[in-house]
Amino acid sequence: MTGTYLGMPPFPEAAAVSTKNTRLRANLRHATHTIRAKRAAAVAELADWERLRAAGAAIKDRTLRHLDHYLERLESAVTAAGGQVHWAADADEANRIVTELVRATGEREVVKVKSMATQEIGLNDALAEAGIRAYETDLAELIVQLGDDLPSHILVPAIHRNRTEIRDIFTHRMARWGRPAPEGLTDAPADLAEAARLHLREKFLNAKVGISGANFMVADTGTLVVVESEGNGRMCLTLPETLISVVGIEKVVPTWRDLEVFLQLLPRSSTAERMNPYTSTWTGTTDGDGPRVFHLVLLDNGRTDTLADTVGRQALRCIRCSACLNVCPVYERAGGHAYGSAYPGPIGAILTPQLRGTQSELDASLPYASSLCGACYDVCPVAIDIPEILVHLRERVVEGGPASVRGTRAVIKPAKGHAAERAAMRAARWALDHPGVLRAGQRLASRTRRFHPRRLPGPGRAWTDTRDLPAVPAEPFRDWWQRTHGDGNRSERKSTS
Repeated sequence: MTGTYLGMPPFPEAAAVSTKNTRLRANLRHATHTIRAKRAAAVAELADWERLRAAGAAIKDRTLRHLDHYLERLESAVTAAGGQVHWAADADEANRIVTELVRATGEREVVKVKSMATQEIGLNDALAEAGIRAYETDLAELIVQLGDDLPSHILVPAIHRNRTEIRDIFTHRMARWGRPAPEGLTDAPADLAEAARLHLREKFLNAKVGISGANFMVADTGTLVVVESEGNGRMCLTLPETLISVVGIEKVVPTWRDLEVFLQLLPRSSTAERMNPYTSTWTGTTDGDGPRVFHLVLLDNGRTDTLADTVGRQALRCIRCSACLNVCPVYERAGGHAYGSAYPGPIGAILTPQLRGTQSELDASLPYASSLCGACYDVCPVAIDIPEILVHLRERVVEGGPASVRGTRAVIKPAKGHAAERAAMRAARWALDHPGVLRAGQRLASRTRRFHPRRLPGPGRAWTDTRDLPAVPAEPFRDWWQRTHGDGNRSERKSTS
């Protein structure tokens, strides 16, 4: 694979391939079941988890309602602390800004903290086109990069790889990116971690430019926060002379008191820990401590359009914990690559079509990448009603309608390939509005049920490839009710009583 998701097939096509990969499914099943069991135990320790969850949702909603105010406050605080703020309307602008900032330093190599935002905009590829090499320092991201692969999970990007595969990647690919793997490397976790540590230490000590995202930004003080488990983030955030952080505008929280809520929600939902091993915070620049130059790139890239959707804006609450992926039966079987986005799983199925639109076949297919079982909503630490948004986006795909596109109101055309679905829904709506027609149709269906096929022809074939058509009852409910509870039966019961 390459480092970009462009040109990926629609979800059904990609999933049809990935679900046949038995090794992939075994890796995913083992990893997701382990993570979600540990998360459930960590969450169960808190008697007020549901109240904490509600508080997180309320803070996010309040912040999103006044997002312009808090972003301006953040910009003022970052600038006052010695940082520089840049605004990027889309991925191209963000990539251009970061590339120019790196070029201005004269460097041609950068070290990176794991960042979903930079994955979203394809920053590594943009830097490579400019002759700048970006080194991923998160262990899982390193595995993905060395393997010329793509991340498949928000928290554990290399979840689709097992230890033997990782050892082979390190053995055959590490030397191309720097220090080679030790001779006779085994697949023992400790050995793999040591090989990565030795390889990355050279990068940390030589790097002059670091690039990061952020989990949160505190508007009051201009403080950015990164939580992680390995310590690589802290090395990238403190050792380079220049630090560039690319962060989505929805990551802002008003105060440190608000941040406290999320520092309880995030670790338990993601890594099943009471607190993250490393919580790094930085506010602008300080003489003699950390980078001498700090740039913050605030990324929109469809977030303003998402904010304009009163149903879909819930997705901007997301704190990237990945709990929804670990309980999703679709993700567990199809894997992350099938979603064709930096954001796989249930959250990707609602976030990606809002950030990118629903005009491509891939993006139009994502709202259907769900069984609507609701497990994702149950575990979401900020109570995003993912099933509600999925249904909302399915309606947009099929019917089109008004939406915000690049900050202006527009009418979206229905996605291609849904004409039959639209016709069926309109026919059903007309029938439900005409009780006599509905009753006649039900009776006809009951009387002809012996001749009904078990599989649908034409456009309906895909739906019945994996399921039988529901059996039609011998008589409609209304007829049964009239026969068993009609006026004559009521009179008879009254006379006998």
